[in-house]
Amino acid sequence: MSLTIAFAMAALAAVVDPQAADLTVHIANVRNGKGVVHACLTRDRRHFPDCRGDPLAVRSTVPAGSAVLRFPGLAAGRYAVTLFHDENRNQRLDMLMGIPREGFGFSGNPRIRFGAPRFDAVTIAVPPGQTGQTIRMQYLL
Repeated sequence: MSLTIAFAMAALAAVVDPQAADLTVHIANVRNGKGVVHACLTRDRRHFPDCRGDPLAVRSTVPAGSAVLRFPGLAAGRYAVTLFHDENRNQRLDMLMGIPREGFGFSGNPRIRFGAPRFDAVTIAVPPGQTGQTIRMQYLL
């Protein structure tokens, strides 16, 4: 029996990458439970803020009533996280004269003035192991 356990533990150790990172994002200030929250995670400034065209981007969608997103098995490094509250489930951030009509948020919770923040202002370190980040949703309308 102990030989079987030893083989199982060796197999598990071979599969689990000690350099892997797990990021948990807590979503704060969602104004209602309608729709979903979309998230994208990128390491490439060229694909920020929407991750469009980034083959290495990680995307996730959760019900708006959920307060947590999980990104397991990431390579350790610096990432930018973008969220938006898609209240009407049309798969895009609705705008009115250039102003978002739905909620949005970024890692690091920068103050938003005009347009998306700079990539460097929102990158966060995701070291090996477990890391958490709270992102506050912002609503302008």
